[in-house]
Amino acid sequence: MPPHVPSHYEVLGVPVTASEADLKRAYRRAARLHHPDHGGDVIEFRRVTLAYEVLSDPKRRTEYDRSYFTSAPQQESARGAGAGTPPSSGAGRTTPGGSFRARAASREAGRRNPSGEPAVYVPPFAPGTTPLVPAEVAARAEHGIPRRRGLFGADARIQRELRTAALIRRQVLTSIPAARLFNGLRSPASSVHIAHAVLAGYRLALVDSMLVPAGNYAWDGAHLLHGGRVVAPPRLAEQVRHFQNLFPELNVQGFVLVQTPQENLHEPVIDVRRGTEGLIEPRNAAKFLRELTFFLASGPQPNVVFVPAFARLLTGLH
Repeated sequence: MPPHVPSHYEVLGVPVTASEADLKRAYRRAARLHHPDHGGDVIEFRRVTLAYEVLSDPKRRTEYDRSYFTSAPQQESARGAGAGTPPSSGAGRTTPGGSFRARAASREAGRRNPSGEPAVYVPPFAPGTTPLVPAEVAARAEHGIPRRRGLFGADARIQRELRTAALIRRQVLTSIPAARLFNGLRSPASSVHIAHAVLAGYRLALVDSMLVPAGNYAWDGAHLLHGGRVVAPPRLAEQVRHFQNLFPELNVQGFVLVQTPQENLHEPVIDVRRGTEGLIEPRNAAKFLRELTFFLASGPQPNVVFVPAFARLLTGLH
C-alpha cells in the first residue's frame, strides 16, 4: 500500500460535517502548533495552511468534496498508513463485470459468517479524538436521496431508484450490519450521477438500474434483446474504473439491476449467450441480490465500517 495521504479534514482534525466556525478554530489551533516561529515543522504548517485555504472557501470546499478529496491533495506525506488500512494482498479482488467465485476461506471450521456480526468501526471512535464522521452519522445504514436531476423521465427514474434503494435496504442491509447505502453520488469524472453505492468492509458496489417490460431477454454482452427490441444498459463500467482509481484500498464492482413493472424478483428472465463478455451483466432482482450480497459478504472483514472511505462517499452525495 502507498503511504496514506491525509485529507484536508484530517490535517485540521475536523469531521467532514465541520462548520465554518469549527474550521476556523481548528486552523488557529493547528497553526499555533506547527508554526515554524514556534518550533513547528514547515511541511506540516504548509499542510495546515493549504487545508484551511481550501475548506474555508465554500466553492473550493464543494469542488474538493465532489472530487472525493483528490483536488489539491496534500502532496507531502510523512505519515504511514493509518490504523485500519485494509489488507494489501488483493485477495478476493474481481474485475468489473467478472464472474463471482467462492474463494478458500482462512476461517476456522464452524465459525459464523463475519458479515453477520455487529459493525466495527475502523479507525475506532475513541474518546478525545475527532473522527472524520460523527459516530451517530456513521451508525446510520442509509444516506442520501434516491434522486437524479433531469427534465425528461425524471419521475420514472426517481421511482426506479426508490424501488432499488428499498430492495437493497430490505435484503442486503439487514443481512450485513456493516453495509452502508449511499443514494445519489456524483461522478468524479463527469456530470454523471451514480444512483447507488454500497460500502461493506473494503468492498464497494456501484449500482444502477433499468426498467423494462416483463418477458424473456437475451444478453449479448452489450445489449438486452427482446424480439425486435434492443435495450442498452446504463454505462456503469466507466464509473467503476474511476472509483477504483479513487479508492485503491477498496475492491470496486458494478451491478445493473433490471426491473419490471410487476416487481417480480424473478422477472425478467435474462438468458446470457454462451461466451458472452463485455459490459457489466444486467441481472434481475433475484440474481442481483444474490450476487451483490455474496460480493459484499465474501470480502475481507465485511463487518468493518471503513470510516475514511465512508467520509469520502458522504461528501460526494448530490
